[in-house]
Amino acid sequence: MTSHEQDSSGLDLQKLIRLITLALAVAAVVKELRRPADEREWHGQVAGFVPYDFRVPTVARFKERMWDPEGAHVISPRVFGVGWTLNAGRIVELVRQRVT
Repeated sequence: MTSHEQDSSGLDLQKLIRLITLALAVAAVVKELRRPADEREWHGQVAGFVPYDFRVPTVARFKERMWDPEGAHVISPRVFGVGWTLNAGRIVELVRQRVT
């Protein structure tokens, strides 16, 4: 396999991931719009397990999901959007524990 073929397959995988993410985002918005206006929460799960959150991000939510060294999980729902993000604080804490 040439490097061009490898690059092409890598781009195809990126395109597929973007397409799936876009489809999940559309599904989440449709899910919320089907609810009565007063019952819309703009956060939850789509496809049974993929988290979404379209609320305005807050500092508290950012810290909870992206920098929580005491948190139990390394992967948490995104602050805004569809999918997951890394809890960098937890990763740093785990590395510190291994080093000391």
